[in-house]
Amino acid sequence: MSRRDSAKGLVRILYFDKTRNMEITIPLRLSTLGHPQRLAVFRLLMRRYPGRVAAGEIGTALDVKPSTLSSYLSALVQVGLVTQTREGTSLLYQVDMDGMRETMNGLFLDCCRGRPELCAPTDLSNFATSPLMTHPAFNVLFICTGNSARSIFAETLLRDEGGDRFNVFSAGTRPYSELNPHAVEVLRAKGHDVTRLRAKNIAEFTTPETPKFDFVFTVCDRAANEECPAWQGQPISAHWGMPDPVKAEGNGAQKSLAFQQVYGTLRNRIRAFANLPFEQLDRISLQRAVDDLGREA
Repeated sequence: MSRRDSAKGLVRILYFDKTRNMEITIPLRLSTLGHPQRLAVFRLLMRRYPGRVAAGEIGTALDVKPSTLSSYLSALVQVGLVTQTREGTSLLYQVDMDGMRETMNGLFLDCCRGRPELCAPTDLSNFATSPLMTHPAFNVLFICTGNSARSIFAETLLRDEGGDRFNVFSAGTRPYSELNPHAVEVLRAKGHDVTRLRAKNIAEFTTPETPKFDFVFTVCDRAANEECPAWQGQPISAHWGMPDPVKAEGNGAQKSLAFQQVYGTLRNRIRAFANLPFEQLDRISLQRAVDDLGREA
């Protein structure tokens, strides 16, 4: 047997082994996600991606006992849908995107027989490669638990940095919230117009009259952990988690510094976001760009 024939034989063996492994692995992954609580854990981690989330935070958000959560996470890790890393005494979890893509690719190639256009949802038929810019201004929503400080900062900053290229809104997931007076004072001191600001609930943006959003950002971990509405039009979403300056401890100067730091970080992210070459990027590239901004301090 020639060296070329040997190489071809090895390729066939490797391909067969990989295909056989996928025939076993993908059903296991689907079965694992078929459990409602395991699916809830996975969905939370997807909302927080690319961030890593501590087990305790997941348990608190989903109201799951530590022992039960441990079994859910272990199952997701074993089938290759979630990764686990240790940081100090904490175990942190993150969606394994390679495993997720492998699963989706397997479904498309096998179940759809290489014709994914037959299986793709209608709204997403051109989602991956189509340019986002289809109208004069982008609709952007910033979400926090209380619409009082971080989301108010983000709304004001993008409105001023982006001008008429953006229609900007913010909202909280709590039934009721009020503008934090320290946050308003920071904005006023920086020269922003605060007369238009008011605390709003997310329900205000789920009516038929609500404009379709192009971007939806969560700016606090707790809001990202919650199940939010399925937004029409599949907006690009990202988690830009920030510490809550309202909960800062210490004297007056230390509390004031916390507000200044959050404002400064959001200003840098939003300036970078407003300067993205939207007309040149497809949706996948834009999604990657906003995820990268969320990683930057």
